Amino acid sequence: MRLMFFDHLASAYRSLRSSRGRSLLTMLGVLIGVASITTILSLAGGITSVVDDQVTALGNNLAIVRPGIQSSNLTSISSPVSQTTFSTSTLTEADIETIKTVPGVESVAPIMTQNATLTTSNNSRDNTVVIATTPELATICGLKARDGQFIDSQTDANTAVVGQQLAVDLYGTEKPIGRTFSVRGTTFTIIGILARLSDPVNYNNIDFDTAAIIHLEAGKALNRGIAQIQQINLRAVDAANLADITTKIEAGLKANHKGETDFTVSYGQAVAAPTSDLFKAVVIIMISIAAISLVVGGVGIMNILLVSVAERTREIGIRKAVGATNGSIAVQFLMESLLLSLTGGFLGYLTGYVVAFGISTMLYFAPSVNWQTAVAALVMSLTVGLLFGIYPAYRAARKHPIESLRQYH
Repeated sequence: MRLMFFDHLASAYRSLRSSRGRSLLTMLGVLIGVASITTILSLAGGITSVVDDQVTALGNNLAIVRPGIQSSNLTSISSPVSQTTFSTSTLTEADIETIKTVPGVESVAPIMTQNATLTTSNNSRDNTVVIATTPELATICGLKARDGQFIDSQTDANTAVVGQQLAVDLYGTEKPIGRTFSVRGTTFTIIGILARLSDPVNYNNIDFDTAAIIHLEAGKALNRGIAQIQQINLRAVDAANLADITTKIEAGLKANHKGETDFTVSYGQAVAAPTSDLFKAVVIIMISIAAISLVVGGVGIMNILLVSVAERTREIGIRKAVGATNGSIAVQFLMESLLLSLTGGFLGYLTGYVVAFGISTMLYFAPSVNWQTAVAALVMSLTVGLLFGIYPAYRAARKHPIESLRQYH
């Protein structure tokens, strides 16, 4: 049985080698399809690991409270209204105080975001994210001031810290300490510039490089005195007790909300889930589009094998006349289909990673290299080879030996 398998493999190789140009062009469709999907999967894995690594780097003792019950199904993720856009947040300042009283909680920082136009004496920037929070955010999220300082209990309520890119956009310089900008008629003085972050994508879903950070009280004043809290970040003293701490937080918040569980408490790697799920939804859509080229490649394999069956009718007749079975003939052509698809898949896998690493030179993260992508490439190649090789193999096996020999006389 093993010798027969290698016999079929050698025969398939000789057959494909005899028409190299045609075989290479046939493989091209599978190569492009597998390369596209490999590129997408490796880049998606890379950006997802960026967010996961952030949580680990910060001590893995983070927990996040968000309003609403998060869902990771594709419909909710791809909804026009993002899960992270909470127009009627259920979180309140009382919830912040409740969390602070839970034993084992080291620090707590709310996040209240607003999109606003920032105006200077000679410039303005629309749709800028203004973050109203407390000084603890710097510690929890690992934010550092490159120049000046972060907001604290001693600074004036109308002081602000801005990201480096926002500083350049507003003032044309990365050192605008002491300058002012206005938001909805309120003037803020810049006291600090954040150090540029290497990873703009993060579990907070905020690009701090282009954001302005102000005191929570100032943010409330801009929102008619209402604290519209989109998220509460907290850090535990000990990561080992985080599960127990979050359970107590859930109980406390449920009591605040009169028995309603209209919030979600995430900790550990689950903190990054909303960001990761969003990328997964995008990846699914992109892979679905890239899979079209795999189907085209499969059709190409089937077409070329049907042509090969027609060209080799006499060969099939001779083989049957000397005792070859229908199964042996079918396996021969199926082996050719698999050899084409697997070779195209292997080359596509390598090409996909070359393209991914090329693209990553323009990004801030490296593609992820893992066995799952290799298995996906193998499964896709096998599936295409089998699905689109069955019909030509069946046609070849069903040929009558006498008719096959007579056709060329």
